[in-house]
This record gives sequence, C-alpha cells and structure tokens, in this order.
Amino acid sequence: MSRTTDLKDLQGRHILLGLSGGIACYKAADLCRELVKAGATVQVVMTEAAAQFITPVTLQALSGRPVYTSQWDARPGNNMAHIELSRAADALLVAPASADFIAQLVQGRAGDLLSLLCLARPIERCPLLLAPAMNREMWLHPATQRNVAQAQADGARVLGPGSGAQACGETGDGRMLEAAELRDALIAFFQPQLLAGRRVLVTAGPTFEAIDPVRGITNLSSGKMGFAIARAAAEAGAQVTLVAGPVHLPTPMGVQRIDVTSAQQMFDAVLPAAPAHDIFVATAAVADWRPAQPNAHKIKKDGKKLAPSFDLVENPDILAAVARLPAAQRPWCVGFAAESQDLARHAREKLQRKGVPLVVGNLGPATFGRDDNTLLLVDAAGERELPPGDKLSLARELVREIAQRMSTR
Repeated sequence: MSRTTDLKDLQGRHILLGLSGGIACYKAADLCRELVKAGATVQVVMTEAAAQFITPVTLQALSGRPVYTSQWDARPGNNMAHIELSRAADALLVAPASADFIAQLVQGRAGDLLSLLCLARPIERCPLLLAPAMNREMWLHPATQRNVAQAQADGARVLGPGSGAQACGETGDGRMLEAAELRDALIAFFQPQLLAGRRVLVTAGPTFEAIDPVRGITNLSSGKMGFAIARAAAEAGAQVTLVAGPVHLPTPMGVQRIDVTSAQQMFDAVLPAAPAHDIFVATAAVADWRPAQPNAHKIKKDGKKLAPSFDLVENPDILAAVARLPAAQRPWCVGFAAESQDLARHAREKLQRKGVPLVVGNLGPATFGRDDNTLLLVDAAGERELPPGDKLSLARELVREIAQRMSTR
C-alpha cells in the first residue's frame, strides 16, 4: 500500500542493525535510513567482512551514531561492547545475514563483535531477526537449510530471502529482502498478535463492469483502505487472503492476493473461499449493476449525436451471500458503507439489510484516493467514530476492534 511519509511506526524503538559480509550490504544503507525515518534509533554493528562492501562512515552518517566494528572497542565504560550494546535494544536485526554468519550462530561461535552480540544478548528482551543474503546455490545447500532451521528452532526470526536476479548474474532464491520490506517486517514484528491462528478474507478496491472492450462502469475507490486492513490483519498474526479489484498497489507482505476485475469475478472468488476463513471484511466498493450484454466491439458514434443505451442488471451481493451461509461455514462478517450523505443512517440500514454484526461507514468522496480516512463503527448497540487518521493506523484500530469482538463470541 502507499505509505504517508510522517508515519512513525517504530517511534521509541532502539534497533541494533548488524551487517555481515555480502554485496547486499548496499541495501543496508537504505534500510538504516528507512528505520530512522520510521522513528527508530539505530545502532549499527559491522563485521570486518561487511566493511569490505560498505564503509562504517556511510552507516554512521545515516544512523547518526558511531558504528561499532570491533569486539575490542573501548568506548563502552567497561570495555564490553558485546554486553552494553544489546541491553537497551528492542531487537537485533542482522541484514545481510550471510551463510557463514548463520553457521556461526547455530554453532554458538563468537569470533567477532556481531556474533558476540547475538550470543550475549538477553534473549527474552532482545529478539534476533535474520535477513539471509547469498547466492542461490548457497541458500539451497543442505548445510545452509539445516543451519537456518536450527536458527529458527533457537528462536531467531528469519525474514526472507527474496527471489530474483543476483549480483553474480544468476537468478533464484537468496536475495536479501528490500529495505522497505524489512522495515515493514520489523514493524509487523512489534505489533500485538491479536489474530494469531485466525484466517481473514478481505476484499478491496473497485470493480469494473465492461460496456464494451474499452469502456466500463466503475468508481473512484483506490483500494488503499482494504489493502491497509489486509496488512494490519497480517501484522496481527492472521493468515490473510486479499481479493483485489483493478488497482495498482503492492501486495502487503505475507498476504495471499487474488486479482479480479468484475463484481461477478469477485463473487466467484469470495464465495468458495469464505467457509475456510474466520473473518470476512468486505471493504471493496462493488458495482451494484452491470450491463446486461456488453458490446463485443467498441461502440462508435453514429453521426446522429444520439447516446447509446443499454440495459443494466443487478450484480450479486457478495456480503449478503456470505452472511447467509450456514452457521458452520459463515465467517464473522464486517461490511463497509461508502456513502455521500447521512452516513450513520445508511450504514445502519446496511447493517440490518445485510444481517452482519458490524458495518464500517465512511464518506466516499472524502476518502477515495486519499491516505487518510474517518471511520464510523455501527452495530446493534450503537455507533462509535474512530478519530481521523491515516488508513493504516485506522486499519490497525479496526483489527483490534474485530479481535476484541471475536474473543467474546
């Protein structure tokens, strides 16, 4: 999803950023910058091998703090950098984590400051996250796979790797995740796991109902609110499926995405999937009608200045259909009402008409395409407005609301 520049999702967090040797060290510079922009304080620790790829001066400039490279650094008062640096940290993120460095970790070897830090950190207060970066053959080697599995068994969180073109000229798994992906993964790591073990189905964006091969009926929904909800649910530990109309937004990390165009396609994607999910959030702005018979070819002007006419038929009601599933197959449903006036009245009418426990109302013309929103929660007991905010913050608040209601069912 798009991201406003003033979000401080890591405000108050102190992050140790470790760099082991590898060409992916160039990405660590951008990662350091992204973490600082997100509000974190960042202390960089580099191995001798990492300093062959990027200079400590670069990371010092980006973090605003002196970089540590040696276990013999005398700056801490007790000359114990491997102890002092980890005690105030909220997390230790090693990015890049090379195959050799991961091997050191699982063997408990501590030949440099960074591996010493990993070994000496208070495990219960300073979690370890690893972002692997290596050649695809190194990643697939049985020794590396054993080491990664052991690191996870020992409590480390492994982020990635990604897949794609590598500096060596080969293509495959082993690329370090991009800076923005690692930033978002770290943000998600700190979010309360309120939906752990739950399966969430979300619809987002508009639909497009073809009139002819080049024209159609649609609306101004950008999909940003639905994508924010999908991300917030994934951050909260849920397994998320996102059914998206025609929008140009990146898929949130950890979310399974299904792309559709029309309301009927969205219906066909949602209905079979709904019984396998615990929660259904119908954020999409689905067209109510579609042309009964789309033209096979572009409708041309006939020179008589007469506008073409065509019949409309009603689209299937996705939310109502899910809400009518048998109780054993029916997820807990949340509807969205995008209105232009009388928001509370229309949202309540939708709540009753669809037969769902919660409807979230917003004024469509005031939010379509924007990064901020105002939401009105409407249920059988009354109404409550969430304070205006960016869509991701509102999505997280909505996820908290859903989790609380699910816990009392």
